[in-house]
Amino acid sequence: MSHYKPYPAYRDSGVEWIGQVPEHWQVKRLRHVASFKNSNVDKKAYDGQEAVSLCNYTDVYYNEFITPDLPFMQATASVAEIEQFSLRKGDVIITKDSEDPSDIGVPSLVKDEVPGVICGYHLTMIRGADFDTSRLLHRILQSNPTQAHFFVEAPGITRYGLSQDAIGDLPFNLPPDTERNGIANAVDRETARIDALITKKSRFIELLKEKRQALITHAVTKGLDPNVKMKDSGVEWIGEVPEHWLAAQLGKLSIARCDGPFGSGLKSEHYQADGVRVVRLQNIGWASFKDGNEAFISHQHWQDVLGRGHEVLPNDVLIGGLGDDKNPLGRACVAPANLGPAMVKADCYRFRLNTSRANPDFIALALSATARAECGYLATGATRDRLNLGLASARVVPLPPLNEQAEIVASLNRDTGRIDLLADKTQRSIDLLKERRAAFITAAVTGQIDLRESA
Repeated sequence: MSHYKPYPAYRDSGVEWIGQVPEHWQVKRLRHVASFKNSNVDKKAYDGQEAVSLCNYTDVYYNEFITPDLPFMQATASVAEIEQFSLRKGDVIITKDSEDPSDIGVPSLVKDEVPGVICGYHLTMIRGADFDTSRLLHRILQSNPTQAHFFVEAPGITRYGLSQDAIGDLPFNLPPDTERNGIANAVDRETARIDALITKKSRFIELLKEKRQALITHAVTKGLDPNVKMKDSGVEWIGEVPEHWLAAQLGKLSIARCDGPFGSGLKSEHYQADGVRVVRLQNIGWASFKDGNEAFISHQHWQDVLGRGHEVLPNDVLIGGLGDDKNPLGRACVAPANLGPAMVKADCYRFRLNTSRANPDFIALALSATARAECGYLATGATRDRLNLGLASARVVPLPPLNEQAEIVASLNRDTGRIDLLADKTQRSIDLLKERRAAFITAAVTGQIDLRESA
């Protein structure tokens, strides 16, 4: 932003965390510029009410702008609710409460007319005097000082929320009405340019992920030698494999297997800050173990109640027994060497392999590579894909000789490592662009930069 100049003259705002403001700007509070009210329209449908489209919390949280093409849920509202909370072009909606204070005060601007759409529960609807003021309010609400204000003003322990006073007392810089449209236009142009770059880079990361998965799938089913003679594996989702390879069920390659405790064996009150680690679905990635979201139980509960039948040791293969669109059913990983005392939770399966026949890293790669295709046949469950321990044991994997398994793993580690480095570098550039975006919005709406010439 170095090519933007500051305003010619500034004065003290009288608000400590705002500091200096352009001389001709004013410091206002939200209640003096716009009306605002909390919605009480919930998601339930009631007899005798009017059918409406409901703009709910996630519509606001995940969309910078509310437009008619969003997939609004269908609900009902009373005549009084429709009168109070029907959205108009220029309304700004913010998230009012959440289990995470950083999710509060997230704004979305109603960019176009949205007939029949009602503002839903857990949201505050803010209405400025005109569209230009609303566009600027939208950006002010996105700015770092405003987000910091809301973070401080949202008390709570397990759930956090903004009071009407906290919203209405929000102080901010406001330029003259003749400058608001130009500033909003300049912010729109710059954020659109940054967003286009972010979209392009995000797509590049997706392509890298696709390439990575295709590379792994080819290596664990076809091997590394492009000239090797092939044969039909006899398994639809594996296809042809090198002539000297076998295909084997996972259970026959294992010396032990288990799943996690069910029912009263492990409840939420058993978790604590440290102790025996509980390996959960969140830890099982696509052929990689994911740290984070750690959960622990006491050694005493582990020994006295659960016993050691669910124990996880380094090099055990772990399989996810539940799946969704983002996390395929049957994905697998290897328990890392630094795991410490650990056990599997329900819907996670542990297989201890016969290492004279199977390399754990190769098996985890092969299971993950064929997960989507294979587990579609095996899955059970009405609302969520599910794989039980017996079906997991019946999964079939291609099986090269042990030395070839090790060669494939080493080759993939090198090739995927290069892809991962490039993806990480691209992600860092995306993070920097997001920081630049937030910094530009803040500088524009606080008067740190003069955008009148770029209007």
